[in-house]
Amino acid sequence: MPHIELPPLPGIVGLLAARPDVAVHLNALGETLLRGPSPLSPAQRETIAAHVSRGNGCTFCAETHGAVARELGATGADSALEPLLAIADKVRVDGRSVTGEDVARAREAGADDRAIHDTVLIAAAFSMFNRYVDGLATVRPSDPAHYAAHARALAANGYLS
Repeated sequence: MPHIELPPLPGIVGLLAARPDVAVHLNALGETLLRGPSPLSPAQRETIAAHVSRGNGCTFCAETHGAVARELGATGADSALEPLLAIADKVRVDGRSVTGEDVARAREAGADDRAIHDTVLIAAAFSMFNRYVDGLATVRPSDPAHYAAHARALAANGYLS
């Protein structure tokens, strides 16, 4: 049960429906981070978002973005993505814990500065999204079919529709 009165929609969907003035900006941020230009594929960026959300215990976001990543063709974290996921894990807890060695490992795995930048930004933004969703105790569907259907729409249409 949400802590405040919200439209009867799950997760961030209900929050954004309640605040369309905020939705326009958060949706644009999501579109930029997950679909805009990047050396990381949309599936890799969705995997980072799901990984951070899982680490933060945000079931709605972890299930949604994990399903979107799969819909976009992700089959799991590849070896090139592992060092970026390690950086994302550190950012979600305390960005100051990212070290030069973490960045060097990501570079050794093929990440360039933009990929590292995008990983840190996605991790930071999704930590905020996760706290927004969970801080107001939004509705969390238990049926995996809900996440699959939502993922198909996000994979096909992005975050601006």
